[in-house]
Amino acid sequence: MPRLNSEIKEQIKKLDYYDLKDIVLKLASKEKIVYDFVINNYLDKESGEKELFEITKSDLEIIFRKRYKGFSEQLQLANMLRACIKRINEFTKISKNKVLEADLLLHILEIPFSLTTNMFGTCFTQYDTKVAMILNRLINIVTKKLHEDYKIEYEDKINDYLQILHRTSSHIDTVYNLPKAI
Repeated sequence: MPRLNSEIKEQIKKLDYYDLKDIVLKLASKEKIVYDFVINNYLDKESGEKELFEITKSDLEIIFRKRYKGFSEQLQLANMLRACIKRINEFTKISKNKVLEADLLLHILEIPFSLTTNMFGTCFTQYDTKVAMILNRLINIVTKKLHEDYKIEYEDKINDYLQILHRTSSHIDTVYNLPKAI
């Protein structure tokens, strides 16, 4: 993404109202992220964020059902988790609501932890590492970016997930470096 230097910023500030309006209309019609940003932050401030959350959640459901390349089920799931994180990152570029981001992360973590725990601890460490990285991101949001009251809401699930990972995959550095509990 290009950086705006001071000269460009001054030129943009000198643009008249109608030119700026045309620029926004063109960008919003061509780029989905710009469209979502304008809707969420300027046109529908009350329900835009919640609607964007629901759209992202339904997109994640579609990602869950797709088939992914991989020699084993673990590698296929790791690729699926990678696609989920990519979609959540698109959401976080538009919405800065950390509670909704935490809910989306928890939603995708339900998939690996709903499967048998034998999926962890195999020779396909990419899967364990990806799950640990997502869990670590969730822990950082809950403990550092959200109010203490939210910690109570997420604590039990996160601690259960941590216990499973430490029991099955503690030989992987990413899992070993996770806390035992929050």
